[in-house]
Amino acid sequence: MWTIEEFKRDTDKQILVACIVFFLVAFPYYFNAVSNGALGTSSGVTGLYEVGGDTRLVELDSGMEYVASGETWTIDDLSTDSVDGASDMNIVGVLVTLSYGEDETNPSGPQCAGPLGGQPAADTISGTVIHGPHNASASGNNADSPASHTFESIWYNDSMVGEVVLSSISEIVEQIDSNGAGLGAYSLDITVDAEAGNAPGPTCQREDNGEEVSYKVELIVYDYVIVPFLELDDIE
Repeated sequence: MWTIEEFKRDTDKQILVACIVFFLVAFPYYFNAVSNGALGTSSGVTGLYEVGGDTRLVELDSGMEYVASGETWTIDDLSTDSVDGASDMNIVGVLVTLSYGEDETNPSGPQCAGPLGGQPAADTISGTVIHGPHNASASGNNADSPASHTFESIWYNDSMVGEVVLSSISEIVEQIDSNGAGLGAYSLDITVDAEAGNAPGPTCQREDNGEEVSYKVELIVYDYVIVPFLELDDIE
Protein backbone atom coordinates (compact mmCIF):
# COMPACT_ATOMS: atom_id res chain seq x y z
CA MET A 1 0.00 0.00 0.00
CA TRP A 2 1.07 3.61 -0.51
CA THR A 3 1.47 6.28 2.13
CA ILE A 4 0.33 9.84 1.45
CA GLU A 5 3.93 11.07 1.43
CA GLU A 6 4.96 8.41 -1.11
CA PHE A 7 2.04 9.35 -3.31
CA LYS A 8 2.97 13.05 -3.21
CA ARG A 9 6.57 12.31 -4.27
CA ASP A 10 5.91 9.61 -6.89
CA THR A 11 4.73 10.99 -10.25
CA ASP A 12 4.13 7.50 -11.67
CA LYS A 13 1.69 6.69 -8.89
CA GLN A 14 -0.15 9.95 -9.47
CA ILE A 15 -0.50 9.17 -13.18
CA LEU A 16 -1.74 5.64 -12.41
CA VAL A 17 -4.44 6.93 -10.05
CA ALA A 18 -5.49 9.58 -12.57
CA CYS A 19 -5.87 6.89 -15.26
CA ILE A 20 -7.94 4.67 -12.97
CA VAL A 21 -10.27 7.56 -12.10
CA PHE A 22 -10.60 8.46 -15.77
CA PHE A 23 -11.57 4.95 -16.83
CA LEU A 24 -14.02 4.51 -13.94
CA VAL A 25 -15.77 7.71 -14.99
CA ALA A 26 -15.49 7.33 -18.76
CA PHE A 27 -16.34 3.65 -19.22
CA PRO A 28 -20.03 3.84 -18.15
CA TYR A 29 -20.63 6.70 -20.60
CA TYR A 30 -18.74 4.89 -23.33
CA PHE A 31 -20.63 1.64 -23.03
CA ASN A 32 -23.96 3.37 -22.65
CA ALA A 33 -23.25 5.02 -26.00
CA VAL A 34 -22.28 1.65 -27.45
CA SER A 35 -25.49 0.00 -26.24
CA ASN A 36 -27.49 2.76 -27.91
CA GLY A 37 -25.70 2.20 -31.21
CA ALA A 38 -23.82 5.51 -31.14
CA LEU A 39 -20.44 3.85 -31.62
CA GLY A 40 -21.33 1.57 -34.52
CA THR A 41 -19.74 -1.87 -34.71
CA SER A 42 -17.81 -1.52 -31.41
CA SER A 43 -20.80 -3.06 -29.63
CA GLY A 44 -19.91 -6.39 -31.23
CA VAL A 45 -16.61 -6.71 -29.32
CA THR A 46 -16.65 -9.69 -26.95
CA GLY A 47 -15.47 -9.16 -23.39
CA LEU A 48 -16.40 -9.44 -19.72
CA TYR A 49 -19.27 -7.14 -18.83
CA GLU A 50 -21.28 -6.64 -15.66
CA VAL A 51 -25.04 -6.31 -16.15
CA GLY A 52 -26.73 -4.13 -13.55
CA GLY A 53 -29.48 -1.58 -13.13
CA ASP A 54 -32.82 -1.31 -11.37
CA THR A 55 -36.19 -3.00 -11.79
CA ARG A 56 -39.30 -0.99 -10.99
CA LEU A 57 -43.07 -1.44 -11.22
CA VAL A 58 -45.42 0.93 -13.02
CA GLU A 59 -49.14 0.48 -12.39
CA LEU A 60 -51.20 -0.22 -15.49
CA ASP A 61 -54.57 -0.72 -13.76
CA SER A 62 -56.18 -1.69 -10.46
CA GLY A 63 -59.66 -2.18 -9.09
CA MET A 64 -62.17 -4.50 -7.45
CA GLU A 65 -64.84 -6.75 -8.95
CA TYR A 66 -67.38 -9.24 -7.64
CA VAL A 67 -67.01 -12.48 -9.61
CA ALA A 68 -69.81 -15.04 -9.38
CA SER A 69 -68.89 -18.67 -8.82
CA GLY A 70 -68.23 -20.56 -12.04
CA GLU A 71 -67.87 -17.38 -14.08
CA THR A 72 -64.92 -15.51 -15.56
CA TRP A 73 -64.64 -11.74 -15.46
CA THR A 74 -62.47 -10.20 -18.19
CA ILE A 75 -60.91 -6.79 -18.58
CA ASP A 76 -59.56 -6.52 -22.11
CA ASP A 77 -59.09 -2.80 -22.66
CA LEU A 78 -55.77 -2.35 -20.85
CA SER A 79 -53.06 -0.59 -22.86
CA THR A 80 -49.72 1.10 -22.30
CA ASP A 81 -51.21 4.07 -24.17
CA SER A 82 -52.62 5.10 -20.77
CA VAL A 83 -49.14 5.24 -19.18
CA ASP A 84 -47.15 8.45 -19.51
CA GLY A 85 -43.75 7.87 -21.09
CA ALA A 86 -44.36 4.17 -21.76
CA SER A 87 -42.65 4.34 -25.15
CA ASP A 88 -39.42 5.35 -23.40
CA MET A 89 -39.57 2.46 -20.90
CA ASN A 90 -37.87 -0.91 -21.23
CA ILE A 91 -40.99 -2.92 -20.32
CA VAL A 92 -39.83 -6.50 -19.80
CA GLY A 93 -42.83 -8.11 -18.12
CA VAL A 94 -46.14 -7.80 -16.32
CA LEU A 95 -46.99 -8.60 -12.68
CA VAL A 96 -50.52 -9.29 -11.42
CA THR A 97 -51.66 -9.34 -7.79
CA LEU A 98 -55.07 -10.74 -6.82
CA SER A 99 -56.43 -10.23 -3.29
CA TYR A 100 -59.64 -11.65 -1.84
CA GLY A 101 -61.52 -12.50 1.33
CA GLU A 102 -64.37 -14.90 2.18
CA ASP A 103 -67.99 -13.98 1.38
CA GLU A 104 -69.57 -17.25 2.50
CA THR A 105 -72.63 -16.90 4.74
CA ASN A 106 -74.63 -19.19 7.02
CA PRO A 107 -78.28 -18.84 8.06
CA SER A 108 -79.05 -16.77 11.13
CA GLY A 109 -81.06 -17.93 14.09
CA PRO A 110 -80.35 -19.78 17.32
CA GLN A 111 -80.48 -23.17 15.60
CA CYS A 112 -77.37 -22.18 13.59
CA ALA A 113 -75.42 -20.45 16.34
CA GLY A 114 -71.86 -21.40 17.24
CA PRO A 115 -70.60 -24.77 16.01
CA LEU A 116 -73.99 -25.57 14.48
CA GLY A 117 -73.30 -22.93 11.83
CA GLY A 118 -70.29 -24.87 10.52
CA GLN A 119 -67.16 -23.52 8.85
CA PRO A 120 -66.58 -21.96 5.42
CA ALA A 121 -64.93 -23.97 2.65
CA ALA A 122 -61.96 -22.66 0.68
CA ASP A 123 -62.69 -21.11 -2.71
CA THR A 124 -60.34 -21.11 -5.70
CA ILE A 125 -59.51 -17.81 -7.38
CA SER A 126 -57.65 -18.01 -10.70
CA GLY A 127 -56.15 -15.36 -12.93
CA THR A 128 -54.64 -15.18 -16.41
CA VAL A 129 -52.82 -12.20 -17.90
CA ILE A 130 -52.18 -11.97 -21.65
CA HIS A 131 -49.96 -9.65 -23.67
CA GLY A 132 -49.55 -10.69 -27.29
CA PRO A 133 -47.78 -14.08 -27.34
CA HIS A 134 -46.94 -13.82 -23.63
CA ASN A 135 -49.22 -15.08 -20.88
CA ALA A 136 -49.18 -16.35 -17.30
CA SER A 137 -51.74 -18.01 -15.02
CA ALA A 138 -51.95 -18.91 -11.35
CA SER A 139 -54.54 -19.92 -8.76
CA GLY A 140 -54.89 -19.28 -5.06
CA ASN A 141 -57.45 -19.94 -2.34
CA ASN A 142 -58.92 -18.13 0.63
CA ALA A 143 -58.42 -20.87 3.20
CA ASP A 144 -56.60 -18.24 5.26
CA SER A 145 -58.67 -15.14 4.61
CA PRO A 146 -57.76 -12.46 3.67
CA ALA A 147 -55.42 -13.93 1.08
CA SER A 148 -53.65 -13.04 -2.15
CA HIS A 149 -51.37 -14.41 -4.84
CA THR A 150 -49.20 -13.00 -7.60
CA PHE A 151 -48.05 -14.17 -11.01
CA GLU A 152 -45.95 -12.68 -13.78
CA SER A 153 -44.95 -13.06 -17.40
CA ILE A 154 -41.53 -11.81 -18.52
CA TRP A 155 -39.90 -11.56 -21.93
CA TYR A 156 -36.24 -10.87 -21.13
CA ASN A 157 -33.31 -12.90 -19.84
CA ASP A 158 -33.47 -12.04 -16.14
CA SER A 159 -30.69 -14.54 -15.35
CA MET A 160 -28.19 -11.96 -16.65
CA VAL A 161 -29.13 -9.32 -14.08
CA GLY A 162 -26.38 -8.79 -11.51
CA GLU A 163 -24.01 -11.16 -13.31
CA VAL A 164 -20.67 -10.86 -15.10
CA VAL A 165 -21.00 -12.36 -18.57
CA LEU A 166 -18.60 -13.08 -21.41
CA SER A 167 -20.36 -11.64 -24.42
CA SER A 168 -20.63 -8.54 -26.57
CA ILE A 169 -22.64 -5.44 -25.72
CA SER A 170 -25.01 -6.01 -28.63
CA GLU A 171 -25.67 -9.64 -27.62
CA ILE A 172 -26.40 -8.62 -24.03
CA VAL A 173 -28.76 -5.85 -25.13
CA GLU A 174 -30.67 -8.30 -27.33
CA GLN A 175 -31.48 -10.37 -24.24
CA ILE A 176 -32.36 -7.65 -21.73
CA ASP A 177 -33.87 -4.91 -23.90
CA SER A 178 -37.48 -5.56 -24.90
CA ASN A 179 -37.18 -3.29 -27.94
CA GLY A 180 -40.81 -2.21 -27.56
CA ALA A 181 -42.19 -5.72 -26.95
CA GLY A 182 -43.94 -4.52 -23.78
CA LEU A 183 -46.00 -1.86 -25.53
CA GLY A 184 -49.61 -2.35 -26.56
CA ALA A 185 -52.68 -4.15 -25.26
CA TYR A 186 -53.04 -6.35 -22.17
CA SER A 187 -55.96 -8.37 -20.81
CA LEU A 188 -56.79 -10.03 -17.49
CA ASP A 189 -59.20 -12.90 -16.73
CA ILE A 190 -60.37 -13.68 -13.19
CA THR A 191 -62.31 -16.86 -12.41
CA VAL A 192 -63.88 -17.90 -9.10
CA ASP A 193 -64.89 -21.43 -8.10
CA ALA A 194 -66.69 -21.07 -4.78
CA GLU A 195 -67.49 -23.88 -2.36
CA ALA A 196 -69.93 -23.73 0.55
CA GLY A 197 -68.93 -25.45 3.78
CA ASN A 198 -71.01 -27.94 5.74
CA ALA A 199 -73.14 -26.95 8.72
CA PRO A 200 -73.98 -29.56 11.42
CA GLY A 201 -77.29 -27.88 12.25
CA PRO A 202 -80.17 -29.84 10.64
CA THR A 203 -81.82 -26.72 9.24
CA CYS A 204 -78.62 -24.79 8.50
CA GLN A 205 -77.22 -24.53 5.01
CA ARG A 206 -74.22 -22.38 4.16
CA GLU A 207 -74.12 -20.35 0.95
CA ASP A 208 -71.25 -19.07 -1.20
CA ASN A 209 -72.09 -17.54 -4.57
CA GLY A 210 -68.77 -15.91 -5.45
CA GLU A 211 -66.03 -13.61 -4.19
CA GLU A 212 -65.04 -9.97 -4.33
CA VAL A 213 -61.58 -9.81 -5.89
CA SER A 214 -59.16 -6.88 -5.90
CA TYR A 215 -56.63 -6.80 -8.71
CA LYS A 216 -53.52 -4.83 -9.61
CA VAL A 217 -51.71 -5.04 -12.95
CA GLU A 218 -48.18 -3.63 -13.01
CA LEU A 219 -45.61 -3.29 -15.78
CA ILE A 220 -42.11 -4.55 -14.97
CA VAL A 221 -39.57 -1.98 -16.17
CA TYR A 222 -35.84 -2.74 -16.25
CA ASP A 223 -33.45 0.22 -16.41
CA TYR A 224 -30.23 -1.58 -17.23
CA VAL A 225 -26.58 -0.57 -17.09
CA ILE A 226 -23.77 -2.48 -18.82
CA VAL A 227 -20.17 -1.77 -17.80
CA PRO A 228 -16.87 -3.56 -18.41
CA PHE A 229 -15.82 -5.85 -15.58
CA LEU A 230 -12.53 -4.67 -14.08
CA GLU A 231 -10.41 -6.42 -11.43
CA LEU A 232 -8.82 -3.71 -9.25
CA ASP A 233 -7.83 -5.85 -6.23
CA ASP A 234 -4.26 -6.27 -7.43
CA ILE A 235 -3.53 -2.54 -7.71
CA GLU A 236 -1.44 -1.43 -4.72
